Amino acid sequence: MRTTITLEPDVEALLKKTMRERGITFKDAVNQAVRDGLAKPAEDVPPFKQRAFHLGKPLVDLTKALALADELYDIDHGWLPPK
Repeated sequence: MRTTITLEPDVEALLKKTMRERGITFKDAVNQAVRDGLAKPAEDVPPFKQRAFHLGKPLVDLTKALALADELYDIDHGWLPPK
C-alpha cells in the first residue's frame, strides 16, 4: 500500500539513525518500526486507574445546574433577554 504520512522531527531522526545503523531503506525502516510497535502486547502498558477525591459538600445547590447553564447560554447568545 502506498500512503503519505507526516513525521515529527524526532521520529524522522530516529528513522534516519536506524537506516544508517542497519543499512536499510526508508521504506524498510518505517515498516519495521510499525511492525515492532504493533507487535507489542498491550500488557506492557500499565492499566489506567482514575483517582477520585471527596470534595466535600457543594457550596451551591446543583440540582438545577443544567437549567441554569442553558439559560445563561441563551442569554449570552441573545436568544433571551436578561432577567
